[in-house]
Amino acid sequence: MARIFSGVQPSGKLHIGNYLGAIKNWVKLQDSYESIFCVVDMHAITIPQDPKALRKKTIEAAKIYLAAGIDPQKSVIFIQSHVKEHAELTWILNTVAKMPDLDKMTQFKDKTQKGGRESAGVGLFDYPVLMAADILLYDTEVVPVGEDQVQHVELTRTLGRKFNNKFGETFVIPEPKLVKEAARIMGLDDPSKKMSKSATSEYNYIGLLDDAETVKKKIKKAVTDSGNEIVYSDDKPALKNLINIYSAFSEKTSKEIEKMYAGRGYADFKNDLSEEIIKFLEPFQKKFKDFSNEEVLKILEEGAEKARPLAEKKIKEVKEKIGFIM
Repeated sequence: MARIFSGVQPSGKLHIGNYLGAIKNWVKLQDSYESIFCVVDMHAITIPQDPKALRKKTIEAAKIYLAAGIDPQKSVIFIQSHVKEHAELTWILNTVAKMPDLDKMTQFKDKTQKGGRESAGVGLFDYPVLMAADILLYDTEVVPVGEDQVQHVELTRTLGRKFNNKFGETFVIPEPKLVKEAARIMGLDDPSKKMSKSATSEYNYIGLLDDAETVKKKIKKAVTDSGNEIVYSDDKPALKNLINIYSAFSEKTSKEIEKMYAGRGYADFKNDLSEEIIKFLEPFQKKFKDFSNEEVLKILEEGAEKARPLAEKKIKEVKEKIGFIM
């Protein structure tokens, strides 16, 4: 069975875009792949985090995995910083990575738009190498990603090949597995940008822990396009995004949704969209609340115990190859 690896940062508010674009897909994949899912707290600290909030968000992210259907009997779930080999391999790969490789990373450019490169920490610049270490450490064969993450998988492939060419066959070169484009959920306040858990406005996203009234309020305020017809078209990006969300939760096609709202306006559509989201969120949130912190920490520690032998074996091989005395 092929192995997959993926993870989400425990920062900001995890939202329906994270669920539809990643976590929902992982739940399906765990039946077909040997699955490793990580709460990537080391990635989170590439931008400043409040320590108390980071601890809370780390447990919250793990609960979200579990409530969504990631099964610790089928998948390994752990906290990235609990397996020290992630940091060790990152440093070794840093000696293989070249500055031009990292300079090409569009996400770094996006994240430093406001303050510029000079204001960014080294960790933010270097985090694609940490991501490569996450993947290569476990001989990952498949990485489920959205289109915006394909570039990072390509860097991982580049670094893996460079190391193999220099020191001999060591790393499995992973393949990206693209998530369906329909699951690319855009901001409710700006359909030209992805829904973001670090957005400055709470009206950008629907949080996975938002209550029913908050969902209704946010959908009501979501931007729409001119006119009042419910049509799925690139000319109406805001409405197209809302239809994608409706489609993902209701499992109706965009064509079926268009037919349902023929002759009806935005108010009806938005009201029903809110209900579809709430229909998913209410049982999801009940499952989330049913997990105690102690139970989740136990699952995470057991997951780390399963991940460590794999990581230790690989880092030992890497160190021997590069000439470290073992």
